[in-house]
Amino acid sequence: MIRILSGCLVLLIASSAQALDFDEARHLLSRTGFGATEAEIRALMPLDHRQAVSRLLDGVRTEAVTPPPESLYDERPDPRRWKRLTPEERKALKKRRRQVAIELVAWWYREMIATPSPLTERMTLFWHNHFTSSLKKVKSPVLMYRQNLLLRRHALGSFRDLLHAIARDGAMLVYLDGQNNRKGNPNENFARELLELFTLGEGHYSEQDVKEAARAFTGWRVDRRDGSVRRVPRLHDDGLKTFLGRTGYFDGDDIIDIILQQPRVALHITEKLWREFVSDTPDPAEVQRIAQIFRDSDYRIRPLMEALLNTPPFRAPDNRGTLVKSPVELLVGVVRLYRLPVEDPVLLVKAGRRLGQVPMNPPNVKGWPGGTRWITSQTLLARQQLLQRLLRGKEMGSAATMERGGAMETLLDDEETLRRILLPVPPVNPMPTTRKGREWLARLTLDPVFQLK
Repeated sequence: MIRILSGCLVLLIASSAQALDFDEARHLLSRTGFGATEAEIRALMPLDHRQAVSRLLDGVRTEAVTPPPESLYDERPDPRRWKRLTPEERKALKKRRRQVAIELVAWWYREMIATPSPLTERMTLFWHNHFTSSLKKVKSPVLMYRQNLLLRRHALGSFRDLLHAIARDGAMLVYLDGQNNRKGNPNENFARELLELFTLGEGHYSEQDVKEAARAFTGWRVDRRDGSVRRVPRLHDDGLKTFLGRTGYFDGDDIIDIILQQPRVALHITEKLWREFVSDTPDPAEVQRIAQIFRDSDYRIRPLMEALLNTPPFRAPDNRGTLVKSPVELLVGVVRLYRLPVEDPVLLVKAGRRLGQVPMNPPNVKGWPGGTRWITSQTLLARQQLLQRLLRGKEMGSAATMERGGAMETLLDDEETLRRILLPVPPVNPMPTTRKGREWLARLTLDPVFQLK
């Protein structure tokens, strides 16, 4: 009996270390990026799953590869200057600021398209939807750009460091009214979202905890002239506070450190990452196990992601094609996959707006809800129309059709490989029975399954 069990264990270990097949490699790249070409898929296939995950994580960057728009630093958000402007000058400045904001979002699209590490941008986008801030309220492209750099820098680093940094980030201070948080008149917005959305989740703190945390974060200010952040001692409440059962002369850093002592933080973050990368229904036992890895590593994000991407539910065939692509994922994926020459990335911003998502402008502090809520009768029609225009070469300012450009054109006579690249599961609609490569490509792109990952 022992010999039989030992043999089974050896077989299990051997099978888990097998090289990836085509569909496994495609799934891993699809979930951690924006889709994958045949060459990218085949490059992973000699590796086993753990090796492939390690390779993707090793490739994560901390800096963007594309320079920011030149217009970004034209802005000088000095409120004293604003007071001296005429109504016409104010109107012109607002218009210019809106244009710079659009160019900034277009820059991020360009970065997502150009990056050699799609996982970097997927994680940056995830944290942007977790630590939300909006150009609409912040009104400073420079501050939003700096926050974007911050999220990328910590994307797979230390969640502890990220949390401390975001608490004194200029865009966050403006977005959640930290500018108005002062001794004797605390503003609770940041403290509430820190507890409810960023760390613990609703129901794991009291209203008194919110009030005490707000006092601890008093005194931080953004200098609108250069975007720097500093604490003004006379505006900070340095009195005694009681928070989550602890009493002391706490400041904001102390509050964050106390929060991170709560096991619920690791569970909250792991559950949210599970819904982003694995499925809409977290596995409680796996979440507990991965959350413990997260806590044991002192909140390092890479070990969490490594455990998450290697968990059996992530690899399960039943979980393929179960998540809906966000508008950003759809747009960036199509451009990367078909190598579309996007002459003006501002057109991507406008296309994303039609589909319901503009990066750096989430709908509210909870961010985009995602999942199946991306698809409505209106947005599904808009997605189909956009893809049809791409097929005809009438989008993104390019006259080139998407089958030009090499990679896809060489597969037009290999319908089965083409299907396995473009779709996570078999298509819903019937495919042409005759060998018509471009028609096959168009049918696959317009099939509802193309909207899934």
